[in-house]
Amino acid sequence: MRIMGLDYGSRTVGVAISDDLLLTAQGKEIIRRKEENKLRKTMARIEELIQEYGVEKIVLGLPLNMDESVSERSKLCLDFKDMLERRTGIPVEMMDERLTTVEADEIMNEARIKGKERKEYVDMIAAQIILQDYLDNRLDR
Repeated sequence: MRIMGLDYGSRTVGVAISDDLLLTAQGKEIIRRKEENKLRKTMARIEELIQEYGVEKIVLGLPLNMDESVSERSKLCLDFKDMLERRTGIPVEMMDERLTTVEADEIMNEARIKGKERKEYVDMIAAQIILQDYLDNRLDR
């Protein structure tokens, strides 16, 4: 069994996949789209990755406000969750993603990733952080 981690953004979806033992998360790719509402190709690519890696669960980042209230972006993520579950038949769990972008920035600083290159990695690293946090905090070990 593997778990997929997703960081859903307005024009990108960062993707990470767990190892078979559910110990580590590896960043895989960033799925890009031109418009926020154009999700057909995004969903098709997610389905391809599910098949390729044998994914049985998805963890989707939930961008809550710092006071834990639901934001407009949170509502869009919850809609995306519903779409994912309907289309793939795979359960989707939400994971608080507050401060993952800050953590991703710190990782990129340590790796000396600068300027435009940062945009190439930030969503994938955020997905990896979301999934690793989930793996580290699972109760069913």
